[in-house]
Amino acid sequence: QVQLVESGGGLVQAGDSLRLSCAASGRTFGSHPMAWFRQAPGKEREFVAAISTGGVSTDYEYSVKGRFTISRDNAKNAAYLQMNNLKPEDTAVYYCARSMYWPAQRDLNGYDAWGQGTQVTVSA
Repeated sequence: QVQLVESGGGLVQAGDSLRLSCAASGRTFGSHPMAWFRQAPGKEREFVAAISTGGVSTDYEYSVKGRFTISRDNAKNAAYLQMNNLKPEDTAVYYCARSMYWPAQRDLNGYDAWGQGTQVTVSA
């Protein structure tokens, strides 16, 4: 059973940057696309970004395109989300997830592993 562990969240001011990391256990990390989702208080979990197995292809939710960058290092069993120019509306718990398909689904279907989440809070 794969385990995903997120880290790197915190409290920042608008305009600041954060880099989230997702560490995966197991030997099959490089065989799966990876994605980041987020869930704000009182809202449904929403897609943020996804990356293909080799890292060549990516997909972003419209509101983060140009500000966030998803990447991965298969040798380290890790995925990352670089978040620049953060806005208060980016405040949420961020989750990484392992996708069974590419293109990765923008809903919650097609994911077979989730991390526990890391809190990102952006103050105005």
